[in-house]
Amino acid sequence: MPDEVAPVNREPAALPFSLMGVTSTPRTPARGVPAASYAPPATAAAPTVGGYTLLAKIGEGGMGVVHLARRTDGPRVALKVLRPAVVGDDEARRRLAREVSSLRRIKSKWVAEILDADPWAPVPYVATRYVPGLSLHDHVHEEGPITGKDLTWFAACLAEGVASVHAVGVLHRDVKPSNVLMEGRTPILIDFGLARVADDPKLTHTGWLLGTPGYLAPEILYGDDATTASDVHSWAATVAFAATAKPPFGRGPSMAIMDRVRRGEHDLSGIPEPLRQLLTEALDPDPVRRPELPAILGWLRPQVVALQRPATPVPPPPPAAADRLTLPYAAAQAGADVTPTDRMGPSAPAVGPAPAAAAGAAPAVAPRTPAGVTRPLTEHQTVLERQGPPTGRPVLPVVPVQGQAPLAERTRRATLLGVLALLCGGVVAAYPWLGSGFLLLAVWVLRSGSQAASHAGERRRLRGRRWYDGALLVLRSPWELIRSLPVTVMLQLWSAGLAVAAALLCYAFVAGESITLFVCGTVFAASVWTGPGGFRVRSPLARVVHPVARGWKPWLAVTFVLLVLATSLGALAQARGSSWAPAQDRPLAGRSTTR
Repeated sequence: MPDEVAPVNREPAALPFSLMGVTSTPRTPARGVPAASYAPPATAAAPTVGGYTLLAKIGEGGMGVVHLARRTDGPRVALKVLRPAVVGDDEARRRLAREVSSLRRIKSKWVAEILDADPWAPVPYVATRYVPGLSLHDHVHEEGPITGKDLTWFAACLAEGVASVHAVGVLHRDVKPSNVLMEGRTPILIDFGLARVADDPKLTHTGWLLGTPGYLAPEILYGDDATTASDVHSWAATVAFAATAKPPFGRGPSMAIMDRVRRGEHDLSGIPEPLRQLLTEALDPDPVRRPELPAILGWLRPQVVALQRPATPVPPPPPAAADRLTLPYAAAQAGADVTPTDRMGPSAPAVGPAPAAAAGAAPAVAPRTPAGVTRPLTEHQTVLERQGPPTGRPVLPVVPVQGQAPLAERTRRATLLGVLALLCGGVVAAYPWLGSGFLLLAVWVLRSGSQAASHAGERRRLRGRRWYDGALLVLRSPWELIRSLPVTVMLQLWSAGLAVAAALLCYAFVAGESITLFVCGTVFAASVWTGPGGFRVRSPLARVVHPVARGWKPWLAVTFVLLVLATSLGALAQARGSSWAPAQDRPLAGRSTTR
């Protein structure tokens, strides 16, 4: 994961420093002149990397040392000199080269984009745009939390930066206060994407790339792959820190912080509504329930516009395809004063195909994107990218906000899932051993399959589709089964414990054997759905349940069939007793108590 750059003194002392065995003594800047504006003349003794003359050391972290540097009379850059252990072998350098190739396509004023890099140099380096400002961490501690209009502006700009990274098909993976530099009151995102180097198992054991507790998404703490939802969680935690000047998950030992992250125990007190509600949903421990970044941007952009002028009644934007966005944000979007205007000029950065819109024409409705798939974003065409901080009447295209599913459809989904849980209870009641084994196996297969699909999707985003993707998925399946086993066992034990607790309650109420087993199976299924790591079970099942629940007829047919099966199995167990096959007798059948 991208390393955390430690702040250093702006006026470094005239002490020798070394770089990969090259030693030099920089000249001391005049008193009162900050190091950022000091550029000593290049001399033969001055250390250089890749033709860049190193002017001053401005930070250091696990992946390398960051220097203020300049090549001849060119602009100053932030030059990250990577440690040999990070890119020590050819495979690691190839991985870094692939990642840098994708990241160099990012062109956004909200991101310190990569200007130059050479992973194959004797001293590998990455040069990014130099941002002469404090990190968000230092800015908040020196000037206090960001409030009012500045907070809305900060949240919107940071979301635009994360969207810029996602637009080229990569993830940031380490959004946190120390990776956000403040250029005035505008946040600039740094250290994006280089976390792909963390795939090297030699480094993950060193602890360098663990990340910062409190800003890592819970699914990463569980050992699952990062997704766009992981960056949304980190974005929300960073915005919460900016608004309150304290980490949203508190302080203390790392294990305690990570435990609070996994449980979703955050403190957002002091953040105004409705931004607080948005951050609450973005910090949900379940990535499936977090709002997607396009929906977040669709709500934030009108808020920036509304801060500049009083709202006037305008027709609501045209209806869009359904997407996951909660009702408060959809209502805020529909009520915002947004006027569709002209399209961006030819100088706008081309991130993806954008439909041309004639003057006065209705804005195009973005096609719906399946869950978990990253689409090229055209959100650079915004008031933020055009005019900077809001000062006048902006030009903002209407971004369709895709609303939550209707109440009737969500009710059908819940009903169908409830009938599935009852079916699991009927299977366990009729065939306790076989049914329990089937449920345990199904949970294992669903979790590993979901994990394998996430891996395959990420590979496609990075290098496109290949003809052998299907075969590779099959070959990786045994490894995914093994890799998902620890979290699967934890989820199964947690669910089994709740099922045993339900059995004890049934025993207290003198329920029969069949009823007790039926309740245990139903509780186990519900616990697997809601337990730790259960989103890997919910995700594949949702791909089946949601399409069925969209219409009344297919939902009614499937629900009726499942309900008949559940009641039939329950009645069978009640009529002839539970079948404990492959065992001959039920447990403890041979024991009796005599007086």
